[in-house]
Formats: sequence, structure tokens, C-alpha cells
Amino acid sequence: MTQRPEPLSRRDRQQQTRDALISAARDVFAEDGYHSASVDRIAREAGFSKGAVYSNFQDKPSLFLAVMDQNLELAEVDLRDPFEQACNPASTGKDLAQREGYPPSATQGFALATLEFIASAARDEKVAPQLHKRLADVLGHYNEIARTARADDETLPASAVGTLLAALDQGAGLILLAADVLPDPEVFRAGMLRLVDPARALEERQPKA
Repeated sequence: MTQRPEPLSRRDRQQQTRDALISAARDVFAEDGYHSASVDRIAREAGFSKGAVYSNFQDKPSLFLAVMDQNLELAEVDLRDPFEQACNPASTGKDLAQREGYPPSATQGFALATLEFIASAARDEKVAPQLHKRLADVLGHYNEIARTARADDETLPASAVGTLLAALDQGAGLILLAADVLPDPEVFRAGMLRLVDPARALEERQPKA
């Protein structure tokens, strides 16, 4: 006799609903932008009523932050030691999109929506602290790269080197969004190397004997 699967618990059903709403929200934000995206459409795309959105998220900013959290969790593996291999800037989401099967237009669309959200959240006394926490977490990943990869004789603290790495990586993402210019992976890697260990970067550039 075929055994029937155990019925989902209330918590599991709620998590499934939450995951579906986050997935739909990512698509709608990417297509419509942050300000133009409506909670009604997000709920409809996920197959739920608007009430389901507000049962799981306080408001649209909270839903957008949830999408950001999931994207940041997925992107953690892209914040790698720059000495390992040439790669695209993690801020562009290019490697993440290829791995997760997102179309390039959706990746770019959500990045643009994120810029809208940041500009809005930075002016909102309630949302700004939540945004700052996420940005601090992102900087923490760059600081960890700096801590493990920087030269032994580096006089700058790891937090300073990490901030510079973040500035280079995130700046590359902004240039891509504004001008559709993506740095060559080898050139980008060379820049990251010069920040974390200039001597080793120069050694790697020397012609092989």
C-alpha cells in the first residue's frame, strides 16, 4: 500500500506561502520597479489574495527587504577570494543569475528596483535602520575576504580594505546599470588583487619564465 505523505503543518504551509510571495515579488519588482510594483499584482502572481501578503509582511518595504535577504543569501557564495579565479563583480548578479537561471533582464530590473528602494528607504526613519543592517552584513562579507586574503604586512585594518573592495565591486555594478559596461573579469580580478595584496598581484602579472 502506498503511504500517503504527511500533511503539511501550519508552519510549513505558511513558509510555502511566504516563499511564493517572495518569488513573485522578485519578478514584479524586476519588471515594474519598486515604486510602480503593486501589492495586488504580487499577490495575484503568487496565486494568493492581498490579505496573504499582509499576513506575512507588514508592508511593501518589508516584502522588498525579504527579497533582498534571499538574494543576499544566494549571493554569499559569489563573494569569493579574488585569488581563486577570475569572476564577474558579485554586485552585478551575473554569476548568481547564471547559476539560478534568472534571465539577464530580470537581474538588471531588480538591481534598478533596488536603487529605487535604497533612495526611498534612506529617507524613511523606520526603514533606514533595516536597510543599514543589510548593508552592514554585506560589508561584513567583504571584510572577511580582506581578513583572509590581505598581505601580512598590510597596515590598513581589514574593515578598511573590505570597504574598498565593496566600493570597487558595487561601483562596477552601478557602471553596468548606468552605461551597460561590464569590466573584463581578469581586469576586475586584477583590481581586487591590488587592493588586498599589491605585491602578490604584481607577482602574478609577471611573465612566466
